[in-house]
Amino acid sequence: MQVLNKKILGFLKNQTYSIGVDIGYDGLKLAQLANDGKGMVLVAGNSKARPENMPPGSTGWQRWAIETMRLFTTYGDFHGKEVIAAMPSNDVFIDHIKMPKTDGSNVRDAIFKKIKQKLPFEALQESTVMQYIPTEEDNVLVMATDRTIVDRHLAIYEKAGLSIKSIGVWPLSLTNCYTRFFGRRQSDLEAVVMLICIERDCTNIVICRHKKLLLARSIPIGSNRLDDEQVVTRLVMELTACKRQFGLMYRKPQIERLIFLAGQSISKEACAAIARQLEMPAQIGDCLAAVEVDKSCRLARNESDADTESDPDAVDNQIDRRANYLNWTVAFGLSLW
Repeated sequence: MQVLNKKILGFLKNQTYSIGVDIGYDGLKLAQLANDGKGMVLVAGNSKARPENMPPGSTGWQRWAIETMRLFTTYGDFHGKEVIAAMPSNDVFIDHIKMPKTDGSNVRDAIFKKIKQKLPFEALQESTVMQYIPTEEDNVLVMATDRTIVDRHLAIYEKAGLSIKSIGVWPLSLTNCYTRFFGRRQSDLEAVVMLICIERDCTNIVICRHKKLLLARSIPIGSNRLDDEQVVTRLVMELTACKRQFGLMYRKPQIERLIFLAGQSISKEACAAIARQLEMPAQIGDCLAAVEVDKSCRLARNESDADTESDPDAVDNQIDRRANYLNWTVAFGLSLW
């Protein structure tokens, strides 16, 4: 009876979150976090690079994503099949506008009218999935995507045997990671920061006041090109443009510091060089280093030639923090949704 009581109490104290699925143009990452009563624990985390011969969105890519997720969740250490996913940043249109003047009953229609000419897909309201977030000083952050793309992703999860709890958006995933791991001091509640999440093929930017989104933008420059000084200079110019846009949108807030949500996926020297050129204080926020890793937690091979389709044991490699050069920020933030 005493043993049973310990198991029940231990179970109640342990909160396991949904599986966060970061499906991007460069590959696939799954992560599941839990709170064991003492802190955050990584229960499971698997990844696979996209095969170069499978263009994102193609039929072959969809089959690959379905089979990879099915194998990870079947042979890995994940608990349950419930997932929270995000659309790839390339598939999400983001704009910032002033809140339209309306009587309050047709705000959504008024916002759509203001962005429809800018949409990179057919601008029909019935075929557009749109989310808008009021920020500060009468500004609105708008995110939209083509419903066809959303339906394609929903079909992928269904065929992989997963239960989709929600489809999130990467900007909110970044703020989730920041507020849970790196913005926990009282002074952080009002501080405005620029989050710089450097992925392999892009850099995602969020400017926020703790949980409140103020600005978001994706830049098509990733870590795979940052060994070129000219590319780094271009990235700095894009980041400077983000700062300038923020200054035009908001009169009062000032960005206090940069936070590189990158971990080992980018060198400290590269982060320091970018911060120096932007003339701003900075810190590195490695979400993998911010959690405990469960002893049973395993990670799929990082090599693009790991054949998970024919080798289920490919999901059985132990996580090695020192040799992990993946950016887990989005997957972690989705799991914490």
